[in-house]
Amino acid sequence: MGEMKTIYLDHCATTPIRDEVLESMMPFLRDQFGNPSSTHAKGVRAREAVEKARQQVATLIGALPAEIYFTSGGTEANNLALQGSVQAGRQRGNHVIMSSVEHPSVLKTCEYLSSQGYRMTSLPVDKDGLVNPDGIRKAITKETILVTIMHANNEVGTIEPIQSVRKVVGSEKVLIHTDAVQTVGKIPVDVKELDVDLLSLSAHKFYGPKGVGALYIREGTPLAPLLYGGGQEKGLRSGTENVAAIVGLGAACELALREMDDERKRLTRLRDKLQDLILEKVPSAVMNGHPQQRLPHVLNVSVPNLSGTDLVEEMDRQGVFVSSGSACKSHRAEISHVLSALGVAPELAKGAVRFSLGRNLSEEDMDAAAEAFARATDRLKTLSELEQSLGFRRCF
Repeated sequence: MGEMKTIYLDHCATTPIRDEVLESMMPFLRDQFGNPSSTHAKGVRAREAVEKARQQVATLIGALPAEIYFTSGGTEANNLALQGSVQAGRQRGNHVIMSSVEHPSVLKTCEYLSSQGYRMTSLPVDKDGLVNPDGIRKAITKETILVTIMHANNEVGTIEPIQSVRKVVGSEKVLIHTDAVQTVGKIPVDVKELDVDLLSLSAHKFYGPKGVGALYIREGTPLAPLLYGGGQEKGLRSGTENVAAIVGLGAACELALREMDDERKRLTRLRDKLQDLILEKVPSAVMNGHPQQRLPHVLNVSVPNLSGTDLVEEMDRQGVFVSSGSACKSHRAEISHVLSALGVAPELAKGAVRFSLGRNLSEEDMDAAAEAFARATDRLKTLSELEQSLGFRRCF
């Protein structure tokens, strides 16, 4: 009996590394193992590779190479942006503005900063997940150091109006950061058009290796380091560079730039087909997030009175890999903070499933995924009815 065909629909969580990316990395895992800080030939070769990758990242996002600083990924980039900017700006104020739908690496950092005496303002979003720029204008005070608004949401795919933020912020003394981990490599991202001071990205979200990312820091932006040591990355990120991973990030950026337009159109078409099929096969399903202003590869749907975690497990058994915004812990539901912020009713929010598409998926895969989702919902509804008739209570 042959192996069951699997369909991977969790590209927001991570993506498979591309062959071309892996090939670019291999020399730096084998013969070209030099430390970029060494002055001999092997060190020089490693330094040249790091600087080439810096250029590739900069080209993808419309920055200068000198404005790219390598990190261990999106979480570190977000931490460096937030903690570094408030530490550098503590003489000017103590206030940070964020959205209520940020990634945990931003939310948890803000929680930490709050414990250190900084004042946080969390902005609400509308039912589609959009921040209202007027809310930013009203929240700004003379004490505001930083505004951090994600470029696109990792759960529902809503793209935020980042271009409007600088207009309402006005003062160049207030820094603007955007977590673009879910957008770089997927849709056009230009730091000049967005008019941001700081932007975070991560390689493994667009077919690069895990454990490497970058922070764009606009020239002249004051930032304090998180790590102290050998002074790598112009003193802002000490530690011997992960050369092979950095090379892989650069290669992934070059491939994304070349293929993005065609892939964006293809993924939009597949996502729309999947959405139509799901809504047809599961009439009770509801889409979460903005219907138009969203990432081309993300679809978040809820089924009332079912558990998203259970749906993920049911689909896993069928070889279809998706993710859920909720988790069942200690016999109670933990509903996604993003869906709560959108005002999604609890009975819908607990049944949310995220499909995130990527390369190598076909029309037939969308048919199969929709069928699997319909089978999963039918089975769980039947189980729920049976348990209710027997007096059991499910954990949602």
